[in-house]
Amino acid sequence: MADMRVLLIEDEKNVAGFISQGLRENGYEVDVIHDGGEAARRLGGAGYDLYIIDWMLPGVDGLTLIRSLREKKPGARILMLTARDTVDDKVQGLDGGADDYLTKPFAFKELLARVRSLLRREEEKDPAPLRVDGLELDPMQRKARAGSTDIPLSNKEFDLLLYLMKNVNKIIPREQIATEVWSVDFDRGTNYIDVYINYLRKKLKEAKACPLILTVRGRGYILKPEND
Repeated sequence: MADMRVLLIEDEKNVAGFISQGLRENGYEVDVIHDGGEAARRLGGAGYDLYIIDWMLPGVDGLTLIRSLREKKPGARILMLTARDTVDDKVQGLDGGADDYLTKPFAFKELLARVRSLLRREEEKDPAPLRVDGLELDPMQRKARAGSTDIPLSNKEFDLLLYLMKNVNKIIPREQIATEVWSVDFDRGTNYIDVYINYLRKKLKEAKACPLILTVRGRGYILKPEND
């Protein structure tokens, strides 16, 4: 991991010091910015393998930074840090473009595990579009389309639909979705996966896309062609 570069944007200097020291001890190169305004001016510059961004920042908040970064660098790996821990907060952060979401306080070993998980996600070389019925998903452009109709998807909606399409006609447990799409252990006390499944169902229906996302009670979800 010696060549992996991390940009940490965190205004709490003690927290930033704790994270940056731990990452450096594990072989990562780390740059630190404490101000959201300064971060906004620098995001379009040098590229990093991973961005760790706190939500509550002076100048420009972290969610705004993430949205801007996702537009400039669609393939960026982004971990959001925040003390905001409701399901709605997590949905907002993930919809805003974060790949993963870690609430404060946290153990460093958990942050390190999430960093390793995000950095393991190597992009496929020129991955081919996926098609199920009239639905097409382009991993390179990160676009979804039903016929001539574009389907607007948030970052996490796209990741979830991509995973379902890669596993068409397979029942996928919630635990597996949490691990593969969100890189977290499934918490049975939360319903964020159900929330995103419902988002996808609504958007596919509005676009008149054919595949069905079905709930298999007690087992998980399955994406099926309409006439299968």
